Amino acid sequence: MTKETQHYMALSLQLNCPTINGLSVEDSRNSMMKTIEKIGFHVNGSKALIGRDTKLVVLPEYFMTGYPLGESIQEWTEKAAIEIDGAEYNALSSIAQENDVFLSGNAYEKDEHFPGLYFQTSFIISPSGEVILRYRRLISLYAPTPHDVWDKYLEVYGEESIFPVVDTEIGKLACCASEEILYPEICRAHTLRGAEIILHSSSEVASNDLTPKDVAKRARAIENLVYLVSCNSGGIIDSPIPTNSVDGMSKIIDYRGTVLASSSIGETMASNAEIDLPALRRYRNRPGMSNMLSRQRLELFQGTYNSISIYPPNSLIDKKTGDFFIPERTHFSNTQKNVLDNLQKFLKSE
Repeated sequence: MTKETQHYMALSLQLNCPTINGLSVEDSRNSMMKTIEKIGFHVNGSKALIGRDTKLVVLPEYFMTGYPLGESIQEWTEKAAIEIDGAEYNALSSIAQENDVFLSGNAYEKDEHFPGLYFQTSFIISPSGEVILRYRRLISLYAPTPHDVWDKYLEVYGEESIFPVVDTEIGKLACCASEEILYPEICRAHTLRGAEIILHSSSEVASNDLTPKDVAKRARAIENLVYLVSCNSGGIIDSPIPTNSVDGMSKIIDYRGTVLASSSIGETMASNAEIDLPALRRYRNRPGMSNMLSRQRLELFQGTYNSISIYPPNSLIDKKTGDFFIPERTHFSNTQKNVLDNLQKFLKSE
């Protein structure tokens, strides 16, 4: 690893997210590459204005594609999911190299071990152009996750792939995707593996009031003593919902829960702030009321977590054959309904 950069600027680059729902596969691919070209233009311009010490850029959730609207798993895989070594990653790698930044975002991704499925992947690309981290979203509303093919996924990738943390010259980085910020266990698992900075590509409803995700961002930063760099979209283009419904509120939050920078609506580089690694590490090593990590007693919770299963793993594994299957979208809503029914039965029995 090259010499550590202890102080640098981070940027939540809030951009429009064009949708590809009404496009053919070929036109979808062209649209995605055009979007990446635009990102390169804005990364370069933003860094020139903020300063050459800008070392970290985070993009919104599904910045290339928007989200599926009625498309089946198979259709969305073909239209929106990118190859691990495909043209889109090559183009994003060029942006990271040309601008000497760590570039993070979130995309739908194919996997040769699970043909026909896609995973929503948060990635980090280093200034050398290498994809140095892939985090597959674990909790999703209507999409497949590693947990749905749990045993086979662990067989292929191992436990270390679930909550990856990468040690870089700008600190130890990890990713959290969109609504996962509402689940404290995910950021805590990253923190226990060494994460100092959580990169949060998001797509969330904008509001002048505190939203659940907005509250959660600050909570995750405080309870884990991490920087949180969260990037929302600047609107989703050509979507059935009004463009600016999902817009604004990108933020950079420090380890005390202080909002260092935030964005209003629209495309903007306003959410940029300095990351101070020595200050973070001093704070983490100082016992006291504000240091929650110093009083974590994980053994207290192991019995409860180990004795209760709420959402079953392997929901996309055929119990007879042991093979995974490609579900209809209704599979996920039906599973969630069953989870709630079982949870009610469990609560009544206690």
